[in-house]
Amino acid sequence: MAVHPKMKIAIFLVWLLLVPAGMWFTFQTFPPHFSGQWLELLAFLTLTSVVAFMPMVINNTPIFLIQWVSLATFLSFGLFVEMIFAQAAVILLLLRLRVQKEQYFRIPLNLIMFFLVSFVSGVVYYSLGGQTGPNLINDPHSLWLAAVYALVNYFLNQVIISFYLYFIYKSKESYFGKDFMVETITTFITLPLGFVLYMFYNQEGLLALLFVAIPFASLSTIFKLYYSSENINEYLQKAAEIGHQMAERLEVNGVIDLFIQKLIEMLPVDYAYIFDVISEDELQLVRRIECGNGITSEIARVKKNEGISGYVWEKQKGYLYNSRKDWKPFSKDFVPADAESILAVPIVRNKKVIGVLMLASKRKRAYEKSQLMIVDILCSYFAVAKENAKHYEVTKTQSERCALTKLYNYRYFEKHLTEEFEKLYQFERSVLSLIILDIDHFKEVNDTYGHQSGNEILSELADRLSKLVGSRGTVARYGGEEFVVLLPEANKEEAFQMAEMIRQAIANWPFTLHQSLELIQQQIKITASIGVATAPEDAEDALALVRHADRALYVGAKRAGRNRVAEYSTC
Repeated sequence: MAVHPKMKIAIFLVWLLLVPAGMWFTFQTFPPHFSGQWLELLAFLTLTSVVAFMPMVINNTPIFLIQWVSLATFLSFGLFVEMIFAQAAVILLLLRLRVQKEQYFRIPLNLIMFFLVSFVSGVVYYSLGGQTGPNLINDPHSLWLAAVYALVNYFLNQVIISFYLYFIYKSKESYFGKDFMVETITTFITLPLGFVLYMFYNQEGLLALLFVAIPFASLSTIFKLYYSSENINEYLQKAAEIGHQMAERLEVNGVIDLFIQKLIEMLPVDYAYIFDVISEDELQLVRRIECGNGITSEIARVKKNEGISGYVWEKQKGYLYNSRKDWKPFSKDFVPADAESILAVPIVRNKKVIGVLMLASKRKRAYEKSQLMIVDILCSYFAVAKENAKHYEVTKTQSERCALTKLYNYRYFEKHLTEEFEKLYQFERSVLSLIILDIDHFKEVNDTYGHQSGNEILSELADRLSKLVGSRGTVARYGGEEFVVLLPEANKEEAFQMAEMIRQAIANWPFTLHQSLELIQQQIKITASIGVATAPEDAEDALALVRHADRALYVGAKRAGRNRVAEYSTC
């Protein structure tokens, strides 16, 4: 949630005008009452710091359970000391959460909130006749008021947080969600600890802090470990789901796109790079994503043991860097200047590195070691899915393409023609034209220059056809020296013009032979006869369209003298 720069400036100004003056006013109006208890103050401050530095992470949200310590501090030493300790706790917590530079405004923002919560709660308590100090344990009235103080403290805290979310962060999400319920329950469970600590401290002294602090620190650690294991289990489940989804993709680019998309959804990724091993000592950058956008750049290559990706390849293990200063001295990669954290993992298949994945975030310490393990597992799934997709693409190409010309073959063309006619029937197409061409006297070419030279002519002709037609239609080798061009949404006149361009491109430019029978490079000229037919004008089904274009070829072009274009006519 972005905050406007002017709002950030306003937050700093409000803190500067409100908090220091408010602290001075509190000291004058509600002076602290302790005499030589510096060791006790230091002990309470230490306990406050421990609690602030060990937030309970619940549902991926750090829960700041400082209220119970604040309650015991307030009842023991008064409002001013509680305010000082609360301010120190906020600073420690934000340091623990590693607030980034652009989020520094959160420090004064939270200091303002805790000041207001402490001040208003304390004023309400004193206004109702409440007292603070060691004798409170014998005053049931003040203890009941202490409960009121705790409730006011909590609810005022929630009101200010909701105000921040709606008016500063402009959040549209409901505030009363799962995180709110978890924090409310844990707060009210721990608040009695504040009363216990206060009473125990007045009876046993500093030993009470030790007895209370150790169980709380242990509980916080247990919570942290529990939710850490929960997160790992959740990541593992997601990794398995992503692995299945990648396995269903049948194209290499589809596998790569899904892999990057899921990584960005799972982790704080601002930049992502995938490298492929292209030789024994060189990587090539094959995918580059920056701030959610794919970047098309020049072919970039990295040597083995060069930069982060080359180092990961060399060591065949993943690495995690928490800040720019950790990786900058030896980086020769393409990471932008504002990147901080980097997670780099080798992509391994059959115990051999076939690539490297590198993720980067603008935040410091954005990644954890557990995430490095999860990404390593995902890379294994990715390697298998990518290889399977690659095999599928090769098999599909072999089944659909002519091995010599690399054009679509007869089988694919028949299927594609049927699909286009279906679109014509469904009125998704208004017209469909077909061009059939046949090389004139091709047998004489083979007899004169050899079949290898004939193959060279077929390959060069396929290249010329592909360049001429481009994305306007589909080019296929129909068999022998026959080729077809299917032109969706091209009427007969447009198809005839295209056919004439093809005829001229064949007749006017010689073909180069490198493997003729004379074993010398030669150039020869050939011609082609071409037939054109259009549906639904000339045919109502796929077979009729082919038959009529073929008739135009042989009757209208071949018999009329060859090297010409003829369109189908019923006359």
